[in-house]
Amino acid sequence: MSGTIHIERPAPAIVRLTIDNPPMNPLGVAMRQSFMAVLDEIEADGDVRAIIVTGQGRAFCSGDDLKDVAPRGEDLAGFGRLLERLDASRAPVIAAINGWCVGGGFELALCCDLRIASDDARFVCAGVNMGLMVSAWRLPRLIGVSRANAMLLTGSPHDAATADKFGLVTGLHSPGDLPAAALALAERIASRAPLSVEATKRVAARAPDLSPEDAAAMQAAELRILRRSSDHQEAVAAFREKRQPTFSRN
Repeated sequence: MSGTIHIERPAPAIVRLTIDNPPMNPLGVAMRQSFMAVLDEIEADGDVRAIIVTGQGRAFCSGDDLKDVAPRGEDLAGFGRLLERLDASRAPVIAAINGWCVGGGFELALCCDLRIASDDARFVCAGVNMGLMVSAWRLPRLIGVSRANAMLLTGSPHDAATADKFGLVTGLHSPGDLPAAALALAERIASRAPLSVEATKRVAARAPDLSPEDAAAMQAAELRILRRSSDHQEAVAAFREKRQPTFSRN
């Protein structure tokens, strides 16, 4: 099975990655390697301020390609490395969930900083359906243990309205409107002070595990750097002059 990761720049400072491996967009070994290489390129490009991840066709992603992994004698660690790489992205990542979001593909969406979905999307925690375990750490942290268990322990499909009610996604859109909605969200993020956005992402990711004292220390350390930044000075000047700031990531 062949596939590709389409790379587009639909607006300045924004990269859109589209998983294209029909019909369900699994990420086998070659696809994962391509995905990781693209993320490395984006990380090195300081001009990129937001990333959109979506799928082609009727699926967002179905996770690891088990038919690809088994003949190679691989374990599931390769897919885990992709998840960790996406989770650690410097730039915020928006999942535009356009259809079926299944198993490892569901976990891929959880590694993104924001998730929006088409109103016909479907979400499946498929670990228990395959004799495996997926999303048992990230999902409870996001939506709470009780709601997470309703998805994790049953392996049942959940519709977009339920995902919205659970707080798994932050907005629903018609399939035709989803790309524009994701781009508008990315453009808003990209228009904010980049160093501030990146620092906020780092602290927010750690927040659930930090004591109040550790959180205060982490925030103080980040703020010491941000207060000395050119972007902070630009924001103050723009406020005084009643104009929009122009940020440079410095």
